[in-house]
Amino acid sequence: MDVAIAIAGASKRFALAGSSEGVLALQDLTLAIAPGEFVAVLGPSGCGKSTLLRLVAALEQPTEGAVTVNGTAPGKVSADHKLGVAFQDHALLPWLTVHDNVALPFRIAGRPVDEGAIGRLIELVGLKGFETARPKQLSGGMRQRASIARALVLEPEVLLLDEPFGALDAVTRRQMNVELQRIWSARQITTMLITHSVDEALFLADRVVVMSGRPGRILREVKVPFARPRDPSVMRTERFHVMVDDLTSALDAQP
Repeated sequence: MDVAIAIAGASKRFALAGSSEGVLALQDLTLAIAPGEFVAVLGPSGCGKSTLLRLVAALEQPTEGAVTVNGTAPGKVSADHKLGVAFQDHALLPWLTVHDNVALPFRIAGRPVDEGAIGRLIELVGLKGFETARPKQLSGGMRQRASIARALVLEPEVLLLDEPFGALDAVTRRQMNVELQRIWSARQITTMLITHSVDEALFLADRVVVMSGRPGRILREVKVPFARPRDPSVMRTERFHVMVDDLTSALDAQP
């Protein structure tokens, strides 16, 4: 198959004061993600999920192995502003409006600000009418919507999401899952989602990857059978609950 994100035998070791060996976060991890595929990565806390995303985002370098995005080094893709990233902390600049936060990547890239693209994305994420609001005037879910709009505004080839809804309450998180599916369906960008939520992974992804405890390795890959677009009612089906129980058991078995 064509490959958008290729992780080949990647290991990552971090230096640790007082230790000659440091900490081995990832070990010999191999994963391929196809163009336009949405892959969710599950694993216990501290297993290296975020480290894996940071390798793809060019924020870390593997100690061993290789990582490529669309056949080239992640750093080059990032420098070309073809990587969109959203973290649990929305990282919006508090003194800028929603419009100006979404416009920021144009200015960082030294490109003319595309007002049409900004307007379309603000509407796509459901923030039309809040263009002049500042982050402190928005709810947590609205701030994450703005963060996702900012990650998409330069039309990236790859979208990386690191627990983007982890700080939200359960009700808002479910609502944001539905919204993210709608937003992703409109663009179908190659996406990697890091999450602790089995329900979230199964509702959003085409494929779910389960990682072991540290050092992180891939234990299982599960193809999600639910057709798109997905109505929230799919989460109430017996098949969905059976898959949730199966993946939860796999996670609970980890040390």
